[in-house]
Amino acid sequence: MNNLLMLFLFVPILALVLLFLNFLFSVHRPDESKISAYECGYSAIRKQNRTDFQIQFYVVAMLFLIFDLEILLLFPIAVTLYKVSTFGFSIALIFFVVLTIGFILEIGSGAISIANSTQTNYKNN
Repeated sequence: MNNLLMLFLFVPILALVLLFLNFLFSVHRPDESKISAYECGYSAIRKQNRTDFQIQFYVVAMLFLIFDLEILLLFPIAVTLYKVSTFGFSIALIFFVVLTIGFILEIGSGAISIANSTQTNYKNN
């Protein structure tokens, strides 16, 4: 009961005290870019907020997410390896091998390489 009392009373009170101290001691110097609606500091000029987006960045982000989740799934097995014994270890090893084969296929297909968009092909007429 004391832990819950500490959690529900002390933590909100501490958060409010720290917010009050921040408000009290912080420097208030608003300028035009801070109070504008756009956080980046740019004005809304036509086509300025819409830029070309290359799909290669999205592919790399999705691949990172997949392999990040792989670590998330392998961590519980690593922690409880003494309980899952050889069978659990073999299943984790198969999972890791399948993902490694997928990673090798992605590298081979060129999905991970990011093309340089500044290169242009000029034809001499």
